[in-house]
Amino acid sequence: MTEAAIQLPTAKYKRVMLKISGEALMGDQGFGLHPPTVARIAAEVQSVHQMGVEICMVIGGGNIFRGLQGSAQGMERTTADYMGMLATVMNALAMQSALEALGIFTRVISAIPMDQVCEPYIRRRAVRHLEKARVCIFAAGTGNPYFTTDTAATLRANEMSCEAIFKGTKVDGVYDKDPAKHADAKRYDQISYDDVLAQHLGVMDATAIALARGNNLPIIVFSLDEPGGFRGVLAGEGTYTKVS
Repeated sequence: MTEAAIQLPTAKYKRVMLKISGEALMGDQGFGLHPPTVARIAAEVQSVHQMGVEICMVIGGGNIFRGLQGSAQGMERTTADYMGMLATVMNALAMQSALEALGIFTRVISAIPMDQVCEPYIRRRAVRHLEKARVCIFAAGTGNPYFTTDTAATLRANEMSCEAIFKGTKVDGVYDKDPAKHADAKRYDQISYDDVLAQHLGVMDATAIALARGNNLPIIVFSLDEPGGFRGVLAGEGTYTKVS
């Protein structure tokens, strides 16, 4: 056991899903991947991995291509969504590379078979990877158009028997309005699934929230921009909102 692992507090969860947007990998750029930012997020994942937590990940594709935007510009929706799924595979491979550079065994598992670059999704095999302390990055969404990566993250979290979904964002929780635009925005420490849906708070899309509610899967919203934030929240520290 490393010295860092000895010093870390005990995690409140044994197996978790980390959901981040593709935009989180852009850094200060307006498009694509920013390697130092990818490496920083990988280091956050490493710090939690050292606590003995089994980690699943789903990364969006909006930094490369967003299906809804393509559809809004006249592209056929199904085609646009499949292009967005391919973007998530590119992000997953980038994160895999960054994690393996830190010595963490990682598997990219795609809902759309592409055997030359990643594994196909087989639930029992993915569970075995987690049991062997490998990070599993689930790519290509659910494999179906009309579903977001939020829904994919919730679906995979349920299939993998994760104890919680950790939604890494630019803010430290769920607010009643955009804190970047409103100084009087109120942050919730805890909020129900029903209130998130009723108030249209945009934590995740409605399908994902309903799927989490139906399986009593808590969603923990925290800031991925805060160094050590992921590790701190897993230890029950720091600032976050719990949707349950």
